[in-house]
Amino acid sequence: MTLADLLADAERQLVEAGVGFGHGTTNAHDEAAWLVLHALGLPLDTDAHAFSEQNGPLAGASISQAATLLRARIDTRRPAAYLTREAWLQGVPFYVDERAIVPRSLIAEAIADGAIDPWLGEQTRTVLDLCTGNGSLAVLAALAWPEVAVDAADLSADALAVARINVDRHGLRGRITLIESDGLARCPGPYDLILCNPPYVNSASMAALPPEYRAEPALALAGGADGMDFIRPLLAQAPAHLGEHGVLVLEVGHGRAHFEAAFPGLNPVWLDTSAGGDQVLLLTREALTA
Repeated sequence: MTLADLLADAERQLVEAGVGFGHGTTNAHDEAAWLVLHALGLPLDTDAHAFSEQNGPLAGASISQAATLLRARIDTRRPAAYLTREAWLQGVPFYVDERAIVPRSLIAEAIADGAIDPWLGEQTRTVLDLCTGNGSLAVLAALAWPEVAVDAADLSADALAVARINVDRHGLRGRITLIESDGLARCPGPYDLILCNPPYVNSASMAALPPEYRAEPALALAGGADGMDFIRPLLAQAPAHLGEHGVLVLEVGHGRAHFEAAFPGLNPVWLDTSAGGDQVLLLTREALTA
C-alpha cells in the first residue's frame, strides 16, 4: 500500500464513520492527511502521489501506526488536535491538549490580514487576549505587533498551563504575561486592544454539539441561554479597561442575532472573515460608552 492508497483509505473510513470536523479541518480528505502524515512523521504539505512514486509501498509498521491513530479518531471522536497534540492557526503551530479548547478563532485571520490595523497606531502598546485558552491569539498578536506587550488571561489554570507551553515554545515569555482571571477582574489595563474569543455557544446549540466538541472544556464553549452570559459583563466593564482610543475585538460565532438582540443600542463594525462578515465584531471605547 502506497501513501496515496493509505490516505484514500483513511478518508473513506472517516466518511463512513461520520466523524465531525471543525477543529482544524473541514472535511475527511484534509483530516485523513493530517492524521496519516502525523503518524508517519511526514510534513503536512507532503505530496502523497509524488511521495508514492519516489518511495513505493509503505512498510507494514508505518501502515500500522497510521491505522492506530485513525482508529483512535473514529472510536473516541476526540478532535485530531488532541490526538496529535498539535494545532495550526495562520500557519503557526501550537501545542494543545484536553485542558484547553482547540484553537480556531477567526480573530486570528483579523490579526494576520491587518483588518484590525486601521484602529491601531503608534499609541498601541498594550494588548489583552481575554479567554486565551492555549494562548494562540496572544502569540499571534505578539508576532504581528513586535512593539506591544501582551497580557493573556483565562479563568482556567489548566488552560493557562497549556498557554505557558506555547508562550515558551515561541520564545515570548518576556512579552506575554499570563493572568488567571475571571473575565476582566484581575486584568490591570488600560489596554489599547482587547481580543476576546469567549464562550458564546447558546444552550440549544450546546445540546446539539457533536462528540468532538463535547471533548473540549465546556467552560470555553457554553455561553448560557442566548450565548451572551460572558459578553454582557464584558461589554459593561470593558470601557474601564480600555485606553482613550482603545478597541475591543470580539468573536460571537453564529450568535450575531443573539448579540444584536442583547445589545440593540450598539453599532459594531463587523469584520470580514473566511466564515463571512457576521462572526467577529469591533467596538471602540467611544462606541461602548456612547
